[in-house]
Amino acid sequence: MVAVAVISVSAVGAFAVWDAARAVSDAGVSIGDDDSQLPPSLGEIEGGVNMLLVGTDSCEGPNTALSGACQEGDTDGERNDVTMLVHISDEPRRVTVVSFPRDMIVPIPACTGQDGTEYSAMSAQMLNVSYMYGGLSCSVATVEKLTGVDIRFAAAIRWTGVINLSDAIGGVDVCVADDISDSHTGLNLTAGTHTLQGVEALQFLRIRHGIGDGSDLGRISNQQQFMSSMVRKLQSGGVLGNPATLLNLATTAVQQVTNGQLVLSQSLANPQRMVQIAMAVRSVPYEDIVFVQYPTAYASDGSHVLPLTDAADVLFEALAANQPLQLTGSTSDGYGTAVVGEAEQGSTDASATPAPTDSAAPDAGAGDGSTGQTPVALPSVITGQTAKQVTCTQAER
Repeated sequence: MVAVAVISVSAVGAFAVWDAARAVSDAGVSIGDDDSQLPPSLGEIEGGVNMLLVGTDSCEGPNTALSGACQEGDTDGERNDVTMLVHISDEPRRVTVVSFPRDMIVPIPACTGQDGTEYSAMSAQMLNVSYMYGGLSCSVATVEKLTGVDIRFAAAIRWTGVINLSDAIGGVDVCVADDISDSHTGLNLTAGTHTLQGVEALQFLRIRHGIGDGSDLGRISNQQQFMSSMVRKLQSGGVLGNPATLLNLATTAVQQVTNGQLVLSQSLANPQRMVQIAMAVRSVPYEDIVFVQYPTAYASDGSHVLPLTDAADVLFEALAANQPLQLTGSTSDGYGTAVVGEAEQGSTDASATPAPTDSAAPDAGAGDGSTGQTPVALPSVITGQTAKQVTCTQAER
C-alpha cells in the first residue's frame, strides 16, 4: 500500500525518480492478464481497481536475521504469510481491503513458477503455499479462484522491504491496550500509543503470540489497526503533503524493487499507472475505507480454518455492485483488537468521540455518505474495522 500510494504520487513532481523507475518496469512479473499500455494521462484511474498485496517470509539475504525459523533452517520455502485484496470501486470511490488467513484451506489451481516449473492443481492446501509453488502469479490465481474477482495488479514485499518503507514513512502510530511481550518476534510494548517504524513495525505486523487468542486471526486485526492508522497518516497531509518525505519514500520504494525486496506485476510496474491509482484513493472518506477478514470457521483439527463462502458471497456481491458496507461483527475474529474511539477526517488520532460500549455494534461500519445508498449489512462472521474507527491491540486472553 505504501509503495503504490507513495512512489506514485512522488513521481508526479520528482522527475529524478523516473530514470530509476525504469528498473521497476523491467523487473515486473506477469500475472497472466497484464495491461502493458501506458495510461493516457496522470489523472485518476478510470473504473475500479483490484490489487493483490502479499507479504512473504523469505529467508534470502538480510531477511534471515529477522526470523528464528530461517536461522534454524526450519522453513519449506518462501510463502505468503500476508495476503490482502485491495478493492477500489468506481464512482463513488470506496476502498475495501480483504485479508485472507494464511492457514485457510483452499483449492490452488495449476501454476507455473518463475523458473518454469509446472505445479499441478491441488484441491485442498493452505493458502500460504501458493507463493511457494508459483510465486506472485500463483497467489493471484488462487485468490481469483476463491473470490471470483478479476485481479489486474499485484505486489509482494519481503520483511526487509517492510522495514525500509516504514522507516521512510516516519513510523505509524499504534495503540496497545495492555502491556504485551512476545519472545517469538522480540516485541515488547507497554500499554499506550507508540509510533513504530523499522524492525518494531515489522514485529508488530508479525506478532500473534501475546495478543488476542494467539492465532493468525488476531494478527490480521492487528495488521488492520496498523493499516488504518497508516491510511489516516497518508491522507492527513502529514505524508502526502510533504514533498521531501514523498521523494524519500519514492526513492526507497524503487530501491526495494532493485534490491529484490519488492516484486510488482508488469501491470503495476509503471509510475503513471501508480499515480492514477493513488489519485483514486487520496480523498476517500475514512468511513468508506473498510478492512475485513475473509470469513472462516475452524476445521476439525483446530489448527486450520475453512472458508465460509456463503458469507463471503455477500461481501463480494456488494463490492461488484459498488454498494457501501456496514460491519455488524467485532473488529477481530481472534480477539486481537477493540474499538476505543473515532478519528475525524484529516486527523490521525482518535477524536473526543467516546469508544462504543460494544465493539460489535451493528452501526460500526461504513455509512452511506452523500450517495443516499443503503449500506449492505455484512454477516457478523465478517470481522473488521473502518479507517474511521480507532482500535487498540489487546493482550492475549
